[in-house]
This record gives sequence, C-alpha cells and structure tokens, in this order.
Amino acid sequence: MFHILLPRDMHLDATAAEAEAGRAPRHSMWLLARELGATVHEAHHADVTTLDRWRSKLAGPPSLWAAARALAMQVGPEDCIFCTSEAGGLQVAAVCGALPERPGICVFAHNLDRPRGRAALSLWKAAHRVDLFLACSQRQVDFLRGHLGLPPEKVRFVWDHTDTRFFSAGPACRGPRPVIASVGLEQRDYRTLASATHDLDVDVRISGSSTDAATLAQTFPEPMPANMTRRFYSWPELRQLYRDAAVVVVSVRENRYAAGVQSLMEALACARPVVATATQGLVPYLEEGIVACVKPGDPVAMRAAILSVLGDSTTAATLARRGHEMALRRHAMERYVDEVAGHLRSIHRRGPCGGLHAVGLPARAGARVAGRPNASR
Repeated sequence: MFHILLPRDMHLDATAAEAEAGRAPRHSMWLLARELGATVHEAHHADVTTLDRWRSKLAGPPSLWAAARALAMQVGPEDCIFCTSEAGGLQVAAVCGALPERPGICVFAHNLDRPRGRAALSLWKAAHRVDLFLACSQRQVDFLRGHLGLPPEKVRFVWDHTDTRFFSAGPACRGPRPVIASVGLEQRDYRTLASATHDLDVDVRISGSSTDAATLAQTFPEPMPANMTRRFYSWPELRQLYRDAAVVVVSVRENRYAAGVQSLMEALACARPVVATATQGLVPYLEEGIVACVKPGDPVAMRAAILSVLGDSTTAATLARRGHEMALRRHAMERYVDEVAGHLRSIHRRGPCGGLHAVGLPARAGARVAGRPNASR
C-alpha cells in the first residue's frame, strides 16, 4: 500500500473542490494519491507525546515525529511511504527506517544542503534507510549523491511542476502603463527589482503577503518606490496578474535550491516573457532563448533585460511562445505525477531490501485521507 505524508495540512479536499470549480489550481498530491490509491497522512493530525517533544529538539516540530511514529504502527515491508519534504521525511527515516521489517521510503528533498540537514542525514542513517531521494534542484541532487555517496539511481532529478490547466494564456487587461509582475516571498530580492525599475514609467505589482516583519524588511526596499505595490492576490487574481504583465520578473537572492521556480513556471504557463536571476538552484530551469537571465543582485543588468523585453515586441512574443511551449512539455502537473508514481511503484515492486513483491493496489483508485472518510471524487 502507498502512503503520502504531508508536513502540514494542505487542505486537499477543499483544494480539489476549488479546482473543480475553476477557482484554484489542482494540487499534485491529490492527483498522485488518486493515481496510486494512496492514503494521505497530515502531520498535524497525530497525537504528540513527551518523546516527540524531546525528539523535536534535534529536528522538529513535534507533530512530524508524532506522524512518523503513527505511520510506524501502520506500515510493513509491503508498504511504500512518500514524504513530500525533508520536513517529515527525515523523521520517517529515523522512525520507520529503523523498523526490523521497514517499508519502502521515498523523500522529496528541497533544501538539505545546510548544516542541520547534513547533521540529520548522518544521524538518522538516511543513506541506508531512504530508498530514493527526489529533488527538483540539480544542486540538491548533486549534494545528496556526493554527501551520502549514493549512486544516481537512488537520487533522481524531477522537473518541478505547475497546473498548466489553471495557469494558462488568456486575455489581458492593459492599463496606461506596462505592468511588471513579480510573485512570492521566499528568498525574494525586491530591492534589486526596485532599484532597476523605480524611475521607469511602469507599474510594478508584487503578489506577496506576510506578517513576518523580518522577512518583509529583508525582502523589500524601505521606502517602496511610488510605482511599486504589494498585496495578497487570490488564485484567479494571481492568474490575471500574470496575464496582464508585459514582463514577469523572478528576482531572488542567491540560493542552493530552486527558490522562485513556482513563479517562473506559472508565468511561462501563462505565456508571458520572463526575466529571472540565475541562481544556483534556478540555473537548470533557465534555458537560453526562453528566459532572459541576469546575475543575482545586479540592478543594472535587470533593468537592461526588462527594457529589452518592453522595447521589442518581437523578442517579447518569442520568449512568451517558447516559454509556453516548454511549460506544457516539461512542467505540466500530469507529467510530474506520472514520473513520481513510476518511481514509487518501482520501490514498491522492488521492496526496501531489493526483493520483489506484488503491487497491491490498482492505479487510479480513490485517494484516502487518514482519519477522514474516503475523499475521492
């Protein structure tokens, strides 16, 4: 049997209903659960014990340890657990990976190349307890292979994904000035974007909402230029923001994982030209002739790239068309789900110790959320 562990409540039932009504993108874990007939576990539903709190001093929060412990009481060697993040994946490796007859374990790694991640990988013997790591950042793939000494077949790169049915080309609402759109807060660098555009005759619109004062202070200039605004956008509003944009800018600080990739893919899916900073994490996604690239923290280069797109409609149209084609070919959610499902079925057939056993569930059975009624639609 397949199990999917989510590190937090992602409201898959509600998201599926919103997506069906066209008000939100679909969630890939909903589709994956349906494809595999998997049971979905949400970490916050597990009961936390004193032991979980003690373990959280090494890596937390306690709810992740509680979820791993609850899973350990339900699974055996015929099962396969997919952890959508190292948050939960490391705890499952520590608890479920230590079982005498352990399940197959697959962990999607996002940002393990940091001191705490390195320590946790070694402490919980992840090289021996995790059957397969997946990552959407080539930098993370290279780190895991080198740090843990794992062969390529145990650490796989997977192109990240978006819902290309929801994020799609559509009519734009154009105002008197061109719109430059930028989306997200993680590792974002809106100071450089502000420096590049503060005196241009454009409207810079940013979708990013947070109550974390430290994050906002690190991300935004103070004060913000008169032509730059920031607010929360609902899903339909966000899609329209992309469509309205003359250019979408993915401005991020240097980092070792693919921060900013979601906005990049959404913009490409909406057939908009993109200017992006070429960080270590994003470089594999930035193909020449499809995305205009600049070095992180370089406002002069960013300004030149933006003006190049704004001033040449042929260049803008070419970037938009090529990017849209790539989004449909490489970043569609269906392709991602099929690829991940194939990897998990391979682990399930092989078993955690390399032996073969039968796959017990048919494809496209109904998904189940642990502790809830059958949630299939």
